[in-house]
Amino acid sequence: MSGTNNNDMRTPLAKVRGLGSAREGTGHFWRQRLTAIANIPLILFFVGFLIALNGAAFAEVRAALASPFVALVLALVLVSGLTHMRVGMQVIIEDYVHAEGMKLALIALSTFFTIAVGVASIFALLKLAFGG
Repeated sequence: MSGTNNNDMRTPLAKVRGLGSAREGTGHFWRQRLTAIANIPLILFFVGFLIALNGAAFAEVRAALASPFVALVLALVLVSGLTHMRVGMQVIIEDYVHAEGMKLALIALSTFFTIAVGVASIFALLKLAFGG
């Protein structure tokens, strides 16, 4: 049979669906879509928050961030946005980087970068919200 790979251990159904052995394709797809949908109202809130506080004094911004609702929504903006970014970067890396070692290294770096940005951002938000 020309054109087939006899070393491919996937079932015919997995070949048709395009799933690898890890079966992560569908999970990435749905995670990307759900965070995209969640980001719509979250980013609209964030932009409205920025517009409302444009030119405000530090004390006023800090008072706004001290509201549990505002702090919680901004934390959700961070988590959802960073999750969306990480999944998107992983899909891009998996699609366009073909060397397995480089692919693994880039996915790890992307994940660590996302965690570092998330931790720093949540820390800054909490510090402002609780008055550190």
